[in-house]
Amino acid sequence: MEVGRRQVSWKRKFVADGVFYAELSELLTRELAEDGYAGVEVRVTPRGHEIIIRATRTQTVLGEKGRRIRELTALVEKRFGFPENQVSLFVERVPNRGLCAMAQAESLRYKLLGGLAVRRAAYGVLRFVMESGAKGCEVQISGKLRAQRAKTMKFMDGYMISTGQPKLDYIDRAVRHVMLRQGVLGIKVKIMLPHDPTGRQGPRKPLPDSIVILEPKEMDTLGKVVAAHTTYGPAAMPAAPMGIAPGQMGGSSAIGVEARP
Repeated sequence: MEVGRRQVSWKRKFVADGVFYAELSELLTRELAEDGYAGVEVRVTPRGHEIIIRATRTQTVLGEKGRRIRELTALVEKRFGFPENQVSLFVERVPNRGLCAMAQAESLRYKLLGGLAVRRAAYGVLRFVMESGAKGCEVQISGKLRAQRAKTMKFMDGYMISTGQPKLDYIDRAVRHVMLRQGVLGIKVKIMLPHDPTGRQGPRKPLPDSIVILEPKEMDTLGKVVAAHTTYGPAAMPAAPMGIAPGQMGGSSAIGVEARP
């Protein structure tokens, strides 16, 4: 958040940045819900603030000839009181929407609004996420699903961790609400991302308890080494030392001593 030129303690700045990020994310969620909004990243540079919007439909977010992205820039400047030309908005495409919890929560939300059965919609999202390469997925739907009594239905598949720093690194989580005739339904989607050394599909850092089993070395390597020592021809046979017969070199542990008169 823009704090002016006055001196601000790091505690107040930390809180102000958190509030700014939360309000900005809420604003973009409302404006870009139908365009596959999947998160935002804020960077502070010497030239101002750079806001990177992640979405599945980048062309719709940009608009015709960049018209919509300019409207969003003006809206953010007016809402948060930024000076003119101090905010730049960019759009980044989500590489795999099957590994994005926000995109899947929005997809499930529109399926439920369209009248699809809860169980069928949840299993469809679950199958799509697992086919996209996720380690695990959990979909939770709460509210008045069939009867007047509210309940919670949970659908799970794969492997899911729940504690520690790996949870913050590997679990992508999203919450959405659906306004239906019988009441409000709550949607929670959790996706466990796969390990990716490049950092595009998942975290670069592996799980702390992951064990890598190395393949055993093949016997061919040892065989080649043995063959290299046993393929001496008659011309390449080294000269026998004094007192050792030529036929007893290297092939046997017995030492033959030539008798001399």
